[in-house]
Amino acid sequence: MAASRSLERNGNNSSVTVFVLLGLSDDKELQLILFPLFLGIYLATVTWNLGLISLIRMDAHLHTPMYFFLSSLSFLDICYSSSINPRTLSDFLKDEKTISFTACAIQYFVVAWMGVAECCLLAAMAYDRYVAIGHPLQYSTIMAPGLCMKMITGAYTTGLLSSLAQTTSCFSLYYCGPNTIQHFFCDFPQIIPLSCSNPFISQIVLLLAAIFFVLGSFLVILLSYGFIAASILKISSGKGSAKAFNTCASHLAAVLLFFGTALSVYMRPSSDHSMKQDKVLSVFYVILIPMLNPLIYSLRNKDIKEALKRVIKRALH
Repeated sequence: MAASRSLERNGNNSSVTVFVLLGLSDDKELQLILFPLFLGIYLATVTWNLGLISLIRMDAHLHTPMYFFLSSLSFLDICYSSSINPRTLSDFLKDEKTISFTACAIQYFVVAWMGVAECCLLAAMAYDRYVAIGHPLQYSTIMAPGLCMKMITGAYTTGLLSSLAQTTSCFSLYYCGPNTIQHFFCDFPQIIPLSCSNPFISQIVLLLAAIFFVLGSFLVILLSYGFIAASILKISSGKGSAKAFNTCASHLAAVLLFFGTALSVYMRPSSDHSMKQDKVLSVFYVILIPMLNPLIYSLRNKDIKEALKRVIKRALH
């Protein structure tokens, strides 16, 4: 392919200026089937998450820490999905799926930023649920607006700094070819093997980011749910314990989906990696989960259903 020879000459060396994405499949018929499917998923992702953000802003009953975090999660999911989906959709219609070196770095930067920020945000939401169940009388005092804003800002800042470190370490390496990325978007594990320089430092940066931010957030969530379980066991009435569990069920489902797929991709030994398996798992956590999150949090949520009824009622009158 012409793109595979897109190298910039520098004396006796050649540096890669364009990467080639192999995409999800090289079967043209399958790509034409996947295009409307992925387009529908992306439109649903943006519509449902924007709808949830709007509903939370419009209804005063939802102006609580729990829904403040949820609206932030919806915003992250829109950004996360939009960093990958539009290019993936356009690639379905192309014979040659190329992306410039700079565009690849920008895409990875946004993906890593939103991904780490979402890990931290899910941990903050777990802590919020622990306070709501373990210390209900002090909930409004502990989860004050100032603390909530600091937790949101901390999640975004942590994601930003982690992404800067990962992107800089990855794209400051020397790439002289080959330039074919065995994936449908620019991702660290698939880019690093293409480097012509020693990637040891970059791999250490990725490992530290995965341990401290991804695995660290997951451990915070597990710890929070350990305290939540202990608090639920202390509730004497079955109705009260069921209500307490229901307030956590949606968040727990979202956590298991996101961390289960992400950790299986980034924390698995490289010798165990299967490209097809990685692509399927990646589709799940970067394409499907941002669409499923608003449904997971809304379908069994009485507060959101009641808020939607009030908003519709006001609009009709």
